[in-house]
Amino acid sequence: MAGAVLVAIAASIGNLLQGWDNATIAGAVLYIKKEFNLQSEPLIEGLIVAMSLIGATVITTFSGAVADSVGRRPMLIASAVLYFVSGLVMLWAPSVYVLLLARLIDGFGIGLAVTLVPLYISETAPTDIRGLLNTLPQFSGSGGMFLSYCMVFGMSLMPQPDWRIMLGVLSIPSLVYFALTVFYLPESPRWLVSKGRMAEAKRVLQSLRGREDVSGEMALLVEGLGVGKDTTIEEYIIGPDDELADEGLAPDPEKIKLYGPEEGLSWVARPVRGQSALGSALGLISRHGSMVSQGKPLVDPVVTLFGSVHEKMPEIMGSMRSTLFPNFGSMFSVAEQQQAKADWDAESQREGDEYASDHGGDDIEDSLQSPLISRQATSMEGKEIAAPHGSIMGAVGRSSSLMQGGEAVSSMGIGGGWQLAWKWTEREGADGQKEGGFQRIYLHEEGVPGDRRGSILSLPGGDVPPGGEFVQAAALVSQPALYSKELMEQRIAGPAMVHPSEAVAKGPKWADLFEPGVKHALFVGIGIQILQQFAGINGVLYYTPQILEQAGVGVLLSNIGLSSSSASILISGLTTLLMLPSIGIAMRLMDMSGRRFLLLATIPILIVALAILVLVNVLDVGTMVHASLSTVSVILYFCFFVMGFGPIPNILCAEIFPTTVRGICIAICALTFWIGDIIVTYTLPVMLNAIGLAGVFGIYAVVCIIACLFVFMKVPETKGMPLEVITEFFSVGAKQGKDAMD
Repeated sequence: MAGAVLVAIAASIGNLLQGWDNATIAGAVLYIKKEFNLQSEPLIEGLIVAMSLIGATVITTFSGAVADSVGRRPMLIASAVLYFVSGLVMLWAPSVYVLLLARLIDGFGIGLAVTLVPLYISETAPTDIRGLLNTLPQFSGSGGMFLSYCMVFGMSLMPQPDWRIMLGVLSIPSLVYFALTVFYLPESPRWLVSKGRMAEAKRVLQSLRGREDVSGEMALLVEGLGVGKDTTIEEYIIGPDDELADEGLAPDPEKIKLYGPEEGLSWVARPVRGQSALGSALGLISRHGSMVSQGKPLVDPVVTLFGSVHEKMPEIMGSMRSTLFPNFGSMFSVAEQQQAKADWDAESQREGDEYASDHGGDDIEDSLQSPLISRQATSMEGKEIAAPHGSIMGAVGRSSSLMQGGEAVSSMGIGGGWQLAWKWTEREGADGQKEGGFQRIYLHEEGVPGDRRGSILSLPGGDVPPGGEFVQAAALVSQPALYSKELMEQRIAGPAMVHPSEAVAKGPKWADLFEPGVKHALFVGIGIQILQQFAGINGVLYYTPQILEQAGVGVLLSNIGLSSSSASILISGLTTLLMLPSIGIAMRLMDMSGRRFLLLATIPILIVALAILVLVNVLDVGTMVHASLSTVSVILYFCFFVMGFGPIPNILCAEIFPTTVRGICIAICALTFWIGDIIVTYTLPVMLNAIGLAGVFGIYAVVCIIACLFVFMKVPETKGMPLEVITEFFSVGAKQGKDAMD
């Protein structure tokens, strides 16, 4: 995983530059006011700081659509160029108006970095450490602020501090960022797959994962091109092939046979029948009753669905797998070891990395294009069917395509305890002719017979074989992302899936924004961004120097010979330094405890800290007590904000949208972030004059209470889940909620 970690660190330098710039302008504006005599022109002084916010807001409006069109990497390169140009212009800046122009250009770079770095990291990071790596932008931003405060503090001790040098130094680290984006950072493999550039996507994944076999993840990326529309939840019992037979169970024509790496050892997955079937989200509700009966009357069905997966991941699962199925986690991906190399290199590419498929006339009709199914012949009830040319995610060198009970199946591990499989289904149509098609299945190990409590995806019936070695698995079942009804009509038997490169020609799928799952995810993303901005971080930052001044820090600093400007900068730097250890703790916990847990654990502490700040400003508690309680409250607020509400909204927004509209959706959420930032920043002085500090912090506390309720009811836990599975769950949960209301 070293490749993915280094790529994430390099990409997060864009956020380091944002933090660097925010801290530098906060210190430099003290000297800019003096040179341009802005004491009597507060509007111009405010614009010097605000122009970067305006620039970020403007460029965010179209950054997502452009990133979906031209790629993530070119946008990060553009961000580095904008940072560099703005630094040079600020270094020159002969007038305040040139400085305003430079700040606007700087805002363009900030907007691109803040919007696209979390998106880029989410699309390149492994599932199991995605949260950790996506906390790096928060750490880098705070680290950049601290380094900048150190630089500005050192320069403030000079006889004549030069604000142009303070601001112009930005060009130096931006050059490093530019070099990394051009020569080191690869394009997002998910974006490459969305454009049909399979061979390039495979090479990038191999580099990021440090291994040759990336067939499972490549398969996942192709499936991510679809937006879940007809996904259903089903359940399977997975066990040794001979054991299910020994239990006296009738042969099931829909069972899926799975081969492990050990010679002679195989498993089958059999759908659960009868009362315990989970054929749809509506069936899931009808079996388990209303949300009221589960003790969570207001919790969103999406949250319940996600929670059911994480409830079924106790330590007993690890023990069970190591004891009964030591190779269960990889039994899909390492079958058929005799085919050691994927076949994607056989694909031909046009100049400019445009993908062109090389359909073989011997294997398939020209009208049928499928890169997903492995090239081998299968038999169905004695009838020979030539499988299409191509592969399951690149000729899936280490997957299996098998015929068992009338089905061809392939499957592989995709991370986070999930497996990806395909099965061939065949039924008799109204005209008496047999019709067939492929279904895609995401499988997740659920538990063992003695561990079925608390999950809405558990098996309530007696359909499980008593005793023995088997695994209970939930399944998200849907047609493959690139399924084509038109191609299906042209060929009675055989998979009918178009090549990803053909989907590109159809242009952006704007209609996908109105899919129930996407709309639901947008509601969560926009809501969490709004609540983050109105939770009070800007107000507390604004008030911190005053609080520390009251605590006597300012007097102490003045006694050692520091000017008021130097003391203010040093106080801000120390405040930023407090954030770094807390962000480090959050990085450690993000993939262990989870995003939702961290939010629910930290927001109440923010409420308590804000309530204390309200009380000490309303009650007469004495100077020392006031200063002590205020200082402790501010420190608590900062530390716990950066552990939860600071990084998690951006992490969630980079995880919950489908590949085809991820850039557009995350830009919408980022636009909400910047608009909220502008509103909070420029209404704060007005609110201070109108209702005072106690009133302002009281409003922030109320917003945090609302945020805590919003997270509890609407924000699901996404840790350890592939991005494509997350979007499927949003689709299923949104429809489940809609059906429950009808």
